[in-house]
Amino acid sequence: MSMKPLVSIITPSYNAALTIEKTIQSVINQSLTDWEMIIVDDNSIDRTCEIIESYIISEPRIKLIKQNWGAGPAIVRNIAIDNAQGRYIAFLDSDDQWHSDKLLKQISFMKEKNIELSYTAYNRIDSMGNILSAYHPKLQVSYIDMLKSNRIGCLTAIYDTDKLGKVYMPNISKRQDLGLWLRILKKVDYAWGMDEILGDYLAIQSNSVSSNKKNAAKYQWRLYREIEKLSLIQSFYYFCFYAYLGFKKSK
Repeated sequence: MSMKPLVSIITPSYNAALTIEKTIQSVINQSLTDWEMIIVDDNSIDRTCEIIESYIISEPRIKLIKQNWGAGPAIVRNIAIDNAQGRYIAFLDSDDQWHSDKLLKQISFMKEKNIELSYTAYNRIDSMGNILSAYHPKLQVSYIDMLKSNRIGCLTAIYDTDKLGKVYMPNISKRQDLGLWLRILKKVDYAWGMDEILGDYLAIQSNSVSSNKKNAAKYQWRLYREIEKLSLIQSFYYFCFYAYLGFKKSK
C-alpha cells in the first residue's frame, strides 16, 4: 500500500448502531485493499461510536471524527472530504453496503475509460436484507439529465480528485448528493455508469409516503432555485420532469 490510499470512503453516521457493522464489514471485505474509510459521526446518542471504535483497534484504515453538535449530512460529508487523502472519493452511508468487488471493478472501469465521475446499478433492500428491487441507471448522464432526475445512487458514486480537485456538497438538508453531482457535471460533459449491481441500499419503509414525497419535492425545488440559481421558468420546467419521472418510478 502506498503512503496515501487510492480511495477515500466518505461515511456519515448518526445513531447507526443497528446498521454500521454491516457497512464497515462490507468495506473491510473489499478485494481492493488500498483504501481509507473516514466516518464522521454527527453526535450520535446510541452505541454507534463505540462500535466504530471497536473496529479501529484492529483496522487502522478506518478513521473516526466525532462532531459534538448536529451539523447535518452535508457538513458531515464535507468534513470527511476535507480530511480525505485518496485520489478517488467514494460515498457509503452508514446503513448501506457494498459488494466485495465494488471498488476493484469501478476503479478499473474509471481508469480504463478515463472517467471523472462514475456510478453503478444497485439493489434496494429491506432491514432483513431482502431485495425489494434493482435499480439500473442510464449509463451516460449530463447536467441537464440530472436536473430532470437524480440517476446516481450516492452509495455507488466515485469521483477522481486528480481530474476534478476536491468537490464538496452544497449545505442543504436533503438532495445534497444531487447538488454535488451537478457541481461536477458543470466541470465535465458526462458521468458514466456501470450496469452491474455493486451495492445494497437500505430502503426505509415509512407510513407517511405522501408526506415524504412532499418533503422531497420541496428540497428539489430549493435545489433548483437556491443552489443551481435557475430562473422560475427553468425551475418549473425541470420540476415537471422530476414529478413525471417520480410518478413513473412509483408505478
